[in-house]
Amino acid sequence: MTASTATTLRGRVVTRDQVIEDGVVASTGDRISWVGPASAWTGDRAPHTNSTILPGLIDLHCHGGAGASFPDSPAVDLMTAVRHHRSRGTTTMLASLVSAPPERLIEQTSLLADLYESGDIAGLHIEGPFLSVARCGAQDPASLRSGDPGLLRDILAAGRGAVRSMTLAPEIDGFAAVAEMLRENGILPSIGHTDADALTTRRAVESLGDGPMTATHLFNGMPTWHHRSPGPVSECLAAAARSVMVLELIGDGVHLADETVRAVFDLVGGAQIALVSDAMAAAGMPDGRYRLGPLDVTVQHSVARLSRDADSETAPIAGGTATVLDLVRRAVLDARVPIVEAVRAASSTPAASIGLGSDIGCLEQGMRADVLVVDAAFEPLQVIRSGTAIREDS
Repeated sequence: MTASTATTLRGRVVTRDQVIEDGVVASTGDRISWVGPASAWTGDRAPHTNSTILPGLIDLHCHGGAGASFPDSPAVDLMTAVRHHRSRGTTTMLASLVSAPPERLIEQTSLLADLYESGDIAGLHIEGPFLSVARCGAQDPASLRSGDPGLLRDILAAGRGAVRSMTLAPEIDGFAAVAEMLRENGILPSIGHTDADALTTRRAVESLGDGPMTATHLFNGMPTWHHRSPGPVSECLAAAARSVMVLELIGDGVHLADETVRAVFDLVGGAQIALVSDAMAAAGMPDGRYRLGPLDVTVQHSVARLSRDADSETAPIAGGTATVLDLVRRAVLDARVPIVEAVRAASSTPAASIGLGSDIGCLEQGMRADVLVVDAAFEPLQVIRSGTAIREDS
């Protein structure tokens, strides 16, 4: 890792609301000092390049990578996953846990709180255990339970302020009590892994009030949207259209078709979408056997599925193997989402969702100098975090 210095980058710059075809991004120390067209830049000249300059990407839902698993790995290995995603342009991330026995959730939350306190992660996302057994997906059904404010209180205590979001199903007993505790502690509630009907979902959304909320990997872990039984999908889309909910999308071509991704962007726009990796330990690794919480996972052709099902083609998908940059690439090149919208869904929208929008998530003067430079194929050329250029092994 090198010390932070003054940096001047030139190329196609993607800001919050436009593309500057020949632009400059300058930073001093850990802050962006100037963004604009190269023709207006009066500082040291930088050579024109064919690269594209993006804000550092933000992942709200990530279980691991490079062989390391946030729900499973010991403390010594946790930074391995962080470094993998950081090297691919994810300069800010939430470490996600999955449903597990209470003592395991509390133990792993405490370990990850150390990474929060060191600034290496922005916090934790707790995915379960207050979820629907009918829509557990790759969650361990034996670990699922009704809403339990006492357990949540213990998790929050172990997290020492690190817990930033939690997924829960609106139909579970105890939903209201858990949701109230999340709001009282400034934690983002996310609706997911649910078998709720449309009315139950709407009432849950209304009960959460005007504060921020998200939908955990929309379409996945919930009933199919049917015209006579719309379920949670229609209500989440409607809530996003009213600007009261942000929709997580795992736009990797496995969890969602490209056409689905494009349709959701067309319906609600990048300001109401967060592209998330849902990556597990196999991200950046070869096919093989891995763990996701208490469950065994088999990865074939980069698709992770639960090992317990004999037919791998129909076994539940068990997280992703992509990074957020992979999702941006696919959104732009395959789903044909405008680049400004795709980048917004991978930066400023997730930043705002967890209350960090005034510091990270876009290329603007005064913001933290988190910058990603990519080539025409959206492969990373340079990653800068807090003004410091990083390497994969940093």
